[in-house]
Amino acid sequence: MKVRKAVIPAAGLGTRFLPATKALAKEMLPIVDKPTIQFIVEEAKASGIEDILIVEGKQKRSIEDHFDSAPELEQNLEAKGKTALLQMVKDTTDIGVNIFFVRQPYPNGLGDAVRLAKSFIAGEPFVVMLGDDLMQDQVPLTKQLIDEYERTHASILAVKKVPHNEVSAYGVIDPESEVTKGLYNVRKFVEKPAVEDAPSDLAIIGRYLLTPEIFDILDNQKPGKGNEIQLTDAIDTLNQTQRVFAHEFTGDRYDVGNKFGFVETTIEYGLTHPEVKDELRAYILKLADRLRQEDAATPPQQD
Repeated sequence: MKVRKAVIPAAGLGTRFLPATKALAKEMLPIVDKPTIQFIVEEAKASGIEDILIVEGKQKRSIEDHFDSAPELEQNLEAKGKTALLQMVKDTTDIGVNIFFVRQPYPNGLGDAVRLAKSFIAGEPFVVMLGDDLMQDQVPLTKQLIDEYERTHASILAVKKVPHNEVSAYGVIDPESEVTKGLYNVRKFVEKPAVEDAPSDLAIIGRYLLTPEIFDILDNQKPGKGNEIQLTDAIDTLNQTQRVFAHEFTGDRYDVGNKFGFVETTIEYGLTHPEVKDELRAYILKLADRLRQEDAATPPQQD
């Protein structure tokens, strides 16, 4: 069966970015001039996804408004002859996929957010795409998972090696064997293990292709880490009755779920943005010279 649908959980409180996210959805924070969630939707479209369900929380109407039409703004831009900006605004409405919304009443975890998509998925394989991870590769990561599914007809998670001292922030796989290069059979999935207990450095990175059997498990899943319904726990249960593979991603991953990662991503994207890339590059070089001079002028600390 063709993979046509994607679920984007966007119901988190965004506490790492307070006070900016007090009244603004974290997913609407811009990377230069594009909200992070738009990158995710564009990846879905480029991967052949036709229907997207965005799972929202309270105070997330800005996401719906972003993908809706804006007649007054469009009329203003048209009257002023700003055709490029007008087309940019229209492109967020006519983005080429169908977007639907559902609200998660309480922040009960990623597994609970995915569970709310059961009627939308209607028995089909589907993709879960987390907004904290932006991916860059010649072939979109979601398309890589779909291509693997067409060969295996099994659930597949994206993983990437992370520094060992960071594994406790992720779901981590216990790889059993490498089926083909970069595709692993998995013995166990572990949610946020202690560093000393982590079975590998291969961390789950926010793209999942799942078969619909996951919903029966989520309906009965007990709370795990953080007293929340953990998707990783449900996937580990699914792995006991049908194969779940892990696909190692070798492209670039940008974590916009924390402040440093967000700033880093903004700089990297800015260096490719046609309107600011030259000025930004010149500024970075100038700043680097200033920082080197400051470091040279700072006396070494005495032990």
